Amino acid sequence: MSDRSGIFAGDDPFALARAWLAEAEASEINDPNAIALATVDADGMPNVRMVLLKDIEAAAFVFYTNYGSTKAQELDRTGTAAFVMHWKSLRRQIRVRGTVVREEGPQADAYYQSRSLKSRLGAWASHQSQPLASRASLMAEVARVTAQHGTNPPRPPFWGGYRLDPTEIEFWADGAFRLHDRFRWHRTGNNGWEVQRLSP
Repeated sequence: MSDRSGIFAGDDPFALARAWLAEAEASEINDPNAIALATVDADGMPNVRMVLLKDIEAAAFVFYTNYGSTKAQELDRTGTAAFVMHWKSLRRQIRVRGTVVREEGPQADAYYQSRSLKSRLGAWASHQSQPLASRASLMAEVARVTAQHGTNPPRPPFWGGYRLDPTEIEFWADGAFRLHDRFRWHRTGNNGWEVQRLSP
């Protein structure tokens, strides 16, 4: 039995992650929901980039992207991913890894419609991860899609979400003299969780 208490207390890792994120929203200057998302390419080489986490559901973490992007191609090929959220203001982080599936239904439509008009048009205009001749050519494409789609563009068929269903979640908090507190939640066969304290 682990000796979890204080900021580590609770029986639901998703509720704990939401609580930590809520604290970070009050203390982090920019993008408290930023995650460093890691994927692996066809040659086994890792890739990592910053993405905004948009939802912590009852059993998954959700983010959105262009399905033509490098990250999406790698997510679709392997069906797995990992990420870390780090908050300097709280001196805490959460590490997650697991399997991913696309979110292409009403939830993706609703999130897309909640974005600013310029962001929605930008999603249509950007061929994410593809070579770009110049910024001027990108702006010309924005103008073209604005004329085509107007002020209420639908969600592009090549843009949507991913839901990461974790097999492991680790909560980490900075400790004096680098004696950090770490608790790893590992999914068990019966959809429960086993929690272990890890050495710093």
